[in-house]
Amino acid sequence: MALRRGRTRTGLWLALALLCLGALIAVGTLRGNGAPTSLRSGGDAAIGEQTLTVMTRNIYLGGDITRPIRAALDRSGRAGALALGHANHELREIVDRTDFNARSKLLADEIATAQPDLIGLQEVALWRHGPMQLDQIGRPDATVVDYDFLTILLADLANRGVHYEIARVEQESDVEAPAFTGDPFAGTAGSAEDVRLTDRDVILVRDGAGIRTEGSGGGHYSQQFHVTLGGTTFSFVRGYAWADVAVGSTTVRFITTHLESQSAKLARAQAEELLEGPAGNSSVSTVIACDCNSNPASPAAYSPLPIGSGAAYRVITNDHGFTDLWLQQPGRAGPGNTASLGELVTDKAADFGRRIDLVLAKPASPVRIVTSRAEVTGNEPRDRDPVTKLWPSDHAGVVVQLQVG
Repeated sequence: MALRRGRTRTGLWLALALLCLGALIAVGTLRGNGAPTSLRSGGDAAIGEQTLTVMTRNIYLGGDITRPIRAALDRSGRAGALALGHANHELREIVDRTDFNARSKLLADEIATAQPDLIGLQEVALWRHGPMQLDQIGRPDATVVDYDFLTILLADLANRGVHYEIARVEQESDVEAPAFTGDPFAGTAGSAEDVRLTDRDVILVRDGAGIRTEGSGGGHYSQQFHVTLGGTTFSFVRGYAWADVAVGSTTVRFITTHLESQSAKLARAQAEELLEGPAGNSSVSTVIACDCNSNPASPAAYSPLPIGSGAAYRVITNDHGFTDLWLQQPGRAGPGNTASLGELVTDKAADFGRRIDLVLAKPASPVRIVTSRAEVTGNEPRDRDPVTKLWPSDHAGVVVQLQVG
């Protein structure tokens, strides 16, 4: 604690006493425990504040969904259907190779170490399959579950003695298409089925964090990416989930979202929708944990031109006053890059080149939200599976410890 000139002797003794107390109860790691703390960024006393540790984590749906888009785009009829089916078959095989049962254990280790109080998850996939229906392409009716990423991850966390409750699950895209080898139109389909991917945003709250959920909600953006494949138009829906949580005497609205990756223009439009909706309530302190698909290093992040990857970031920070908490941490922040690895997530090194996984905050007066520490997770060699060589995800995570009060 820095002592200031002009204090009385009584003030000096009080400051020294607080310093001793702070030394006993200060949090020395990123593991937020929900208990009051006497420290804030810079070492100033902050009686009555709460420590809140938050995480944003894209856990990777397991394959590149642009694969069937690239294969079948602008093709129609039999040629389009064949290209779509073959590409979906390859995609589904890659999902098996990027084995979420193995990656989930790595993610659970990562979360158990950081013990965030609140987690915003993106790409929480639910993969299902069913009989192939070439006459009903695009109809999501497959029901046999192959991988439920949320169920698997929660079980792996529980096995490590770390328990999280679901505060909100919001479904995004729910798409289904045929996957086959050979040519089903010629009677040589080989392996054939319909494959269904349901994508979700999820908010988790750690048991024992001393946080109470007061309400939750979610929604979809009206601005969506549409593409016609094999004569069928698919809509890739993006959305958001939010939960109002009590942190001590302060209510914080925690939002997780995944903005569009295929179009910076759409990502900006979706950010504007979010800011006009649940992130636009000036009476409640708000924290956004996102895969924003918007890079602060892009020229659009610091230019008034509404183009390029950084456009959504500029809308949220410059136009609407949210603080980039990675940049607010004490000392040198470092690049904080989080994206992205190859489709198979077996890269020899986590050579992340973009910072698009962000934690942003806008406190409602007189509340203060101050960063104590921040770190990137899932980017060190020890985070890989030693047998499969898989990384936890194609993204890194971001954990931020906050003082709220």
